[in-house]
Amino acid sequence: MYGSQLLILSSILIVGFLCQWVAWRVKLPSILFLLLVGILVGPGLGWLNPDALFGDLLEAFVSLAVAVILYEGSMTLKFGEIRGHGAVVRNLVTVGVAITWLVATLAAKFLLEWETMLAALFGAIVTVSGPTVIAPLLRTIRPTSSLASIFRWESILVDPLGAILAVLVFDFIIVSQTAAGVGHVFETLGVIILTGAGLGMLAGYLFGVVLRNHWLPDYLRDYAALAIVLFVFALSETVESESGLLAVTIMGVWQANMRDIDLEDILDFKESLTLVLVAALFIVLAARIDFRDLAALGTGGLLVLLTLQLVAGPARALICSMGSNLSIRERLFLGWLFPRGIVAAAVSALFALRLENANYPGADKLVPLVFIVIVGTVIIQSLSGRFVASWLGVIDPEPNGVLVVGANPVALMYAEALHKVGRRVLVASMGWDGVKDARMKGLPVFYGSPVSDYAERHLELMGLGHLLALSHRPGLNELACVRYRYEFGRNAVYTMPQKEEKSHEKHQISGESAGRVLYGGAHSIAELAQIIAGDVEIKSTELTNEFTVDDYRESYPERITLFINDANGRLRFQTEEEEIDAGAGSVITALIAVEPASRDVGNDP
Repeated sequence: MYGSQLLILSSILIVGFLCQWVAWRVKLPSILFLLLVGILVGPGLGWLNPDALFGDLLEAFVSLAVAVILYEGSMTLKFGEIRGHGAVVRNLVTVGVAITWLVATLAAKFLLEWETMLAALFGAIVTVSGPTVIAPLLRTIRPTSSLASIFRWESILVDPLGAILAVLVFDFIIVSQTAAGVGHVFETLGVIILTGAGLGMLAGYLFGVVLRNHWLPDYLRDYAALAIVLFVFALSETVESESGLLAVTIMGVWQANMRDIDLEDILDFKESLTLVLVAALFIVLAARIDFRDLAALGTGGLLVLLTLQLVAGPARALICSMGSNLSIRERLFLGWLFPRGIVAAAVSALFALRLENANYPGADKLVPLVFIVIVGTVIIQSLSGRFVASWLGVIDPEPNGVLVVGANPVALMYAEALHKVGRRVLVASMGWDGVKDARMKGLPVFYGSPVSDYAERHLELMGLGHLLALSHRPGLNELACVRYRYEFGRNAVYTMPQKEEKSHEKHQISGESAGRVLYGGAHSIAELAQIIAGDVEIKSTELTNEFTVDDYRESYPERITLFINDANGRLRFQTEEEEIDAGAGSVITALIAVEPASRDVGNDP
């Protein structure tokens, strides 16, 4: 028995990992695969029975996992970012939440004939989306940059706000079950709010002070954060039942808005931990679903899903974008895309467990309906999103911008040349001096590591379709190529040797592992740095029927071709793997010697 339990637990983690890996490869939200697999191994095949596996510890496991998930999500809520991303985002995470809550509540109440408070709880739960579900869809659909920015920031900010709303509604339901009268209801609810908010703010402030003063070594910061979050949750639940989730959410929000504290390493750790918890939690929760509960929802469940998709979404988008610069087509698409994700599934499962223990009528129907909404919105929007965006004309043109990793003179030379010919460029660097130089040249920058989890959350890739990995930092170019070749495609990822090290093949960059090598490795970053420090200029020349590529070669025999904009608008870089064919209408950008050079550094375009 003991061995079989170990095998089941370890299998859950393995299957969860495979679900997340498949989701990453096909660029779909992982929650879709986790829930479907959970339903398959649970009610489908009967291989997993969470109640028998965990027994009385099931609620404790779910509670602690949800506490960590809500804390991690709340750490992304910075009030300055709500103000800093426009009125549309601000409206969506305030007025939009209220609209979704109202429509979803009415749909559950009248289409499924649910009791009002249970319908209100469902409505509050489905007001959240989340970056883990919206980001894969944006990469597949590629809407315009203005829409992509709104979607991304709304998903980041709405999760903690929607979670707080859901916790408050749930607390009201629990208090209503036990309170003697209306006055007692609000008195008990007030105690819960004061306890949760008070402990959350106190813990957030004290831990923030510890971090600000560097009283912990770096290797203990993550451990301390996890231990304190779980302790605050348990303490709050002990002091006042049902206040724990509010406490950890407020704690995360408080820390996110404190000044002069660095939370990125803790947030990275929490995200990694959340991946494991989400994988295990959602397989376990989906395995508890009873097909009879799904069948009991009948067509009413599908009607609720369609109401959220066709009524709540467009209503919140059109109202919240009034007076903005968005076109009517963009506003309509804003209302189409709003998938539900991790927070909705997590809190609905925990609330359902507690309501079932309290013998609340209809509690067993909450999770099936939320899961229908999650799976339904992800499937509908992932299958139709690209078509709807194309029909409305809100798809970004083919992404031909360039992400340049590094801010040394060679990287900035490429970035500036691309910027001058009208290509979108983003310079990513961890070196502050290089970032300042890029800004002085008017180039957009990302200050940080392009391969970090922070970049995964904050680096805006819309409109970018190529990578030039030109950093001086050892290993970073290779890591960047491996990271972005799945984002941009193997043929759009380029790098260059850092130094002239041709004496042995062990020093050469592998094209298989690090993208396509510019110039076939004939030039290095160090060599180009010496060349551009000399008497050279960057010149762009358009080819015509009269001035062909052969004429160009004859006119500029000593040159280094940087890139070519061909007549079809495609961006081409020179590698050993292809001879770039430049015809009429193509524009060649190259390093041209002002005075004839004695050495031959020419390359065919």
